[in-house]
Amino acid sequence: MKRALQVILGISLFGVAFSGVLSYREVFGQTAAVCPSPGAPGTVFGYPACVYGFFMYLVVAGTAVAGLIAGRRSRARKDGFGASAKAVGAPDLVEVRTTT
Repeated sequence: MKRALQVILGISLFGVAFSGVLSYREVFGQTAAVCPSPGAPGTVFGYPACVYGFFMYLVVAGTAVAGLIAGRRSRARKDGFGASAKAVGAPDLVEVRTTT
């Protein structure tokens, strides 16, 4: 699962970079002054399709990062936080109950 999320993250980061460059050129480049009006061919709600691709790839990258972080936390929980203390010879904690 970890390897799959790493591959997805790599592909999505490439997509963010590629669609980001295209979006920047379309929105802020020389052609921005003559941008087509809403409803013109090649636009969706007045923006070039690459802008939506940029945000889609951002969501995919964020989801992959969240999955990698959650996997790291679950592996740490499964291994136990006290594993490193036992390795160095720390004593076990004993629960003490008192009755009155």
